[in-house]
Amino acid sequence: MVNIIVELSKYTIIILMTAYTFSCFSVFAQHDIEEKKSILARQNGLMFSIQFIAYLDMFLQTKEFELIFFYLAQVVLLAATILLYVNIYPKASRLVINNMCMLLCIGFIMITRLDYTKAVKQFVFVTASITISLLVPVLIRRLKFLAKWTYVYAGVGVILLLAVAVIGQTSYGAKLGFSIGGISIQPSEFVKILFVFYVASSLRQSTDFQNVVKTTAIAALHVLILVASKDLGAALIMFVVYLVMLYVATHQPLYVLAGLGGGSAAAVAAYFLFGHVRTRVEAWRDPFAVYNDGGYQVAQSLFAIGTGGWFGMGLYEGMPDKIPVAESDFIFSAISEELGLIFALCLILVCVSCYVMFLNIAMQIRNFFYKLIALGLGTCYIFQVFLTIGGVTKFIPSTGVTLPLVSYGGSSLLSTLIMFGIIQGLYILREDEEEFIERKKNELRREAGNQKKGRKRAPQKTAKKRTKFEAIEKQRIR
Repeated sequence: MVNIIVELSKYTIIILMTAYTFSCFSVFAQHDIEEKKSILARQNGLMFSIQFIAYLDMFLQTKEFELIFFYLAQVVLLAATILLYVNIYPKASRLVINNMCMLLCIGFIMITRLDYTKAVKQFVFVTASITISLLVPVLIRRLKFLAKWTYVYAGVGVILLLAVAVIGQTSYGAKLGFSIGGISIQPSEFVKILFVFYVASSLRQSTDFQNVVKTTAIAALHVLILVASKDLGAALIMFVVYLVMLYVATHQPLYVLAGLGGGSAAAVAAYFLFGHVRTRVEAWRDPFAVYNDGGYQVAQSLFAIGTGGWFGMGLYEGMPDKIPVAESDFIFSAISEELGLIFALCLILVCVSCYVMFLNIAMQIRNFFYKLIALGLGTCYIFQVFLTIGGVTKFIPSTGVTLPLVSYGGSSLLSTLIMFGIIQGLYILREDEEEFIERKKNELRREAGNQKKGRKRAPQKTAKKRTKFEAIEKQRIR
């Protein structure tokens, strides 16, 4: 009987995940407010259904009663997160909230399956990180001087990276962070956010050649310090984020071409300078030829993905624990093996829908500084997803970065939730802008109507007010 339930649950989870993913994109095409709210509410039902079935499946196979209490704690946490965001920030994007919780839910399920102790630690990390991230939107909305801290962002970021390069602990051939009180901290995860703020603040001031050279030099300093620490995954993310932000700010393709040329030369240099880079490239070219000399991890990842097929083996039916660091860098392979490629592809599409929302905010918000922030954070997020999934599927060499909100890890988790909190703050600012513009337009319409009836201001007063409104609007945009 248990075997039948386990087998049925596998297909049920896939169907529910497919429905959730479809709703992520159908909500964009929906213009009716009530229908859109209904779709978003159904998403929560689908998410909690997936979570219930997955934990029921795991409990039936392990008979470990602590899973029941752990499951209930997760339900309370995710439900509280949704309710707090909706009630504290009524203007926040409900789709971003839902996707954030869905990715956390998938991470909980897979990490619990792989290592219950780490899953409990992840729960503590998530609780603390959500508490912190709930404060971020109000800070983005209230602090009006963020665009002026150009060199504060750069200075703090460079100091943190230098500290890691000098006294950081080495892990898998790279200096990634520190350990304080038994808790590992990876500063580069937070420097990525500071880096985006620095670039946006600097390019907001000017996009002339002199300022671009200065901004590029400081951005290159960030990347070079990461290269010296052998944290090539973070270095690559910052490099790509800078090129995207620079192109959007300047509309100069020559800058991008020059950057790509320099980046290509740097990649070749890294291959010859760093042994672990050569190992990863060899493992990418043919992991089975170097199975016992660096290719084992990628080979096991490919075995897992191939074994799972479209529908997966089912929870506890595969062997994802044979993949080294499966709960962090290679969690996508574990998901593919036990939950199937259909589920894994849906997971990718959920990440893409998050990115679409980030781009939507970047295109519609009028303030240039915040526009670049939304674009930079969105690029940082989706490119990290690409690096993670590309590495475990042998599409590109492995870079050792985690899958945001899904993989195990406190620093990555907190930094990503802060990113989502910033995006929510920008979404709220965009709503405030739309309300402000609509309110002023209505005032001008009323005054124009009153003038026709001869009851209100003289024409020159209305023209003066319209000019004042346009000046205020220009100031808000910059």
